[in-house]
Amino acid sequence: MNELTINLQPKSEVPLYEQIYNYIKKDIQTKRIQSGEKLPSTRALSKYLEVSRSTVELAYEQLLSEGYVEAEPCRGYFAAQIDELYQLKPETRSMNDMPRRKEPQYLFDFTPNGVDLNSFPYNAWRKLSRECLLDDKAEMFRLGEPQGEYGLRCAICDYLHQARGVNCQPGQIIVGAGNDYLLMLLTTVIGREHKVALENPTYKQAYRLFKSLSYEVCTVDMDSKGMEIGKLEDSGADIAFVMPSHQYPLGIVMPIKRRMSLLKWADEKEGRYIIEDDYDSEFRYKGKPIPALQGYDSRGKVIYMGTFSKSIAPAIRMSYMVLPPPLLKCYQERSRFLSSTVSKVDQMILEKFLKEGYYERHLNKTRALYKNRHDILLGCLKSLLDRCEISGENAGVHLLLHFQNRMTEEELIRRAGEKGVKVYGLSEYFIEPQEKERATILLGYANMNEEKIEKAVQILDEAWRKK
Repeated sequence: MNELTINLQPKSEVPLYEQIYNYIKKDIQTKRIQSGEKLPSTRALSKYLEVSRSTVELAYEQLLSEGYVEAEPCRGYFAAQIDELYQLKPETRSMNDMPRRKEPQYLFDFTPNGVDLNSFPYNAWRKLSRECLLDDKAEMFRLGEPQGEYGLRCAICDYLHQARGVNCQPGQIIVGAGNDYLLMLLTTVIGREHKVALENPTYKQAYRLFKSLSYEVCTVDMDSKGMEIGKLEDSGADIAFVMPSHQYPLGIVMPIKRRMSLLKWADEKEGRYIIEDDYDSEFRYKGKPIPALQGYDSRGKVIYMGTFSKSIAPAIRMSYMVLPPPLLKCYQERSRFLSSTVSKVDQMILEKFLKEGYYERHLNKTRALYKNRHDILLGCLKSLLDRCEISGENAGVHLLLHFQNRMTEEELIRRAGEKGVKVYGLSEYFIEPQEKERATILLGYANMNEEKIEKAVQILDEAWRKK
């Protein structure tokens, strides 16, 4: 072969050498150039294509490195034998031919996981970000401490002691990018030889995570006070995952007597622990916030977990875990080599946010905002009280409607959806199938303003009337 007729496009964004490389590679793949066939010399091809020799050499070097051509000293370049290589045939079906699932459009969404992002303190966060970056310290961009920056851990420690009654030292705190990561990290500390019990219904993400990490997992039924200790004992579990300050999704607050019984259960056998998920304790509308279970623990049995996702914004991706002293020693021996998953710069911004009082002001503002929406929602729901009862309204950012009529959960969700309102059923939070009970709907109000709440409830009132 003395020449290759390649239609080069000098004005193309694709470099000339890459155009030559692509052309020859395609010809070799489609066997237009047979294996063993000699390619033009770099000098001859550059002269024929009227390009520099270095351009052709770059194309040949790329083909050589990928195995499409072989070079023989004093003889030149030859197409390589690729007949036996596995060929991936391109998918002929275009994306336009793929069936598309049409997602229903809703005017209003009562998601129980919502956060009001309009209340995010943009100006304060921008100011603190600028201050941190103006410091111009190379140290800021080095790999940080595995447990999180000490200054941030001190600020979290002070906040937890003051607001949640948590007794800990900065050395017990580990900062991570979300609770999922921290739970995975925890498995490296406690090992896999445990059986984990979760409340039923529960936060399904935690259940799925433990299952995917190959733990033996079970659920324990609840009564009006939380997880039933007798059934927990019968389950054979040695780790209990609970949300005592505001159970999700039922909104139950575990009373002091049940808390003491849970701590007693953990203390009765070596290796038993309680994981306390304190995910939204900041938002309580009746009385003071309930102190954390960890504050009552004097035997090192409670692993405390908290997050800034609900109180600031999900994208912050900043959570923390407080290890009891016995497990802290295990962490230092087994897991301290793992680097922190949170940017050092972000940690410094959050440290300033906590220490300079911005977080407290933001919480006060957000509490007032959610309290107002909470009150508006309760007021609007009075028109439905002939059909349902309300529970879980004293804390968090959602409440539950327990229906007394014979409508099923599926029917309630369908009727609301047909009117453009998305609501959520309690049944999706149960791990174990339940006997048919009265239908229960969750209504979250964090990301809906007062006007939307009023309009949406009017629609629900109409949708859920007997036909």
